[in-house]
Amino acid sequence: MLFSPTSLSECLQEWEDLEKDYQQVQETHRLYKQKLEEVSKLQDSCSASITRQKKRIKELSDSLEECRQKGKPEDGSAIDGILESMKERPNVFFEMEAFLPKKNGLYLSLVLGNVNVTLLDKQSKFAYKDEYEKFKLYLTVILLLFSFTCRFIVSYRAVDALFNFLLVWYYCTLTIRESILINNGSKIKGWWVFQHYVSTFLSGVMLTWPEGELYQMFRNQFLSYSLYINFVQFLQYYYQSGCLYRLRALGERHNMDLTVEGFQSWMWRGLTFLLPFLFFGHFFQLYNGITLFQMAQLPEWKEWQVLMCASTFLVLFMGNFFTTLGVVYHKYTHQDKAKDL
Repeated sequence: MLFSPTSLSECLQEWEDLEKDYQQVQETHRLYKQKLEEVSKLQDSCSASITRQKKRIKELSDSLEECRQKGKPEDGSAIDGILESMKERPNVFFEMEAFLPKKNGLYLSLVLGNVNVTLLDKQSKFAYKDEYEKFKLYLTVILLLFSFTCRFIVSYRAVDALFNFLLVWYYCTLTIRESILINNGSKIKGWWVFQHYVSTFLSGVMLTWPEGELYQMFRNQFLSYSLYINFVQFLQYYYQSGCLYRLRALGERHNMDLTVEGFQSWMWRGLTFLLPFLFFGHFFQLYNGITLFQMAQLPEWKEWQVLMCASTFLVLFMGNFFTTLGVVYHKYTHQDKAKDL
């Protein structure tokens, strides 16, 4: 409970205490700014040292390869030992750079400008990652219920537009958050990042598709697809988060690894039962694309959104299908090689 002075002498005593505390606050703040400047200098020094190390390692690696070709056969073991040690350095540098400020990529620069989004302590990174995962879970459940409502209960274009606007906002937000997480050490990359940009574009095109005969022809199919995809994404989050927690506890996965709307190599143990659900979703995307291309042959066709959505669904199908197939093929061939050894 705060002290409330009732007499002048008590007020004067309170003011003296406040003056002393004020001086202490000023000194603490001065020390804080001094430490910030020291940290900033250390960050610049560390970043410059890492850049210098990378450059020198690359130059040394090229020189060692030349020495291997021109040198004596007995020097090969020494060269191999150095090159093997060099292979570990990129991962070490990656861990170091996750705690150092870095320039934003093109996308973040366009959206946020030149704001530093690097979180400088592990607790903040994990908190942001967990908040991202919860955001995906909550929005997936909302979109699942929303798509069910539009498909079976409400049939108004305005409600459909609200649903598509929510999809645009959701995928835009995901792309921004994922870019920030990548800056902070998450290793999500490749198609699983790019597909969210494609999904943002698709949702935006669906949002602009005007009411008409062709829209009504495709509406229920699209809502059924959305309902299924959100159900699969909920399954993926539920099982992937448990699998990641177990693998992190065993030291087999990075602490900043994320759940994805697809299949990665680390899911091979325990999550292969998700593959039929994923492949069915991929072929649902192909079916949507073929349906839209067939609709473009009808005499009623006049909206540009039909061909644009058809092409985008085919891009999603090819990216998802061949990326997942590549992961499965790689794991099977890797297992066969291990058995041969």
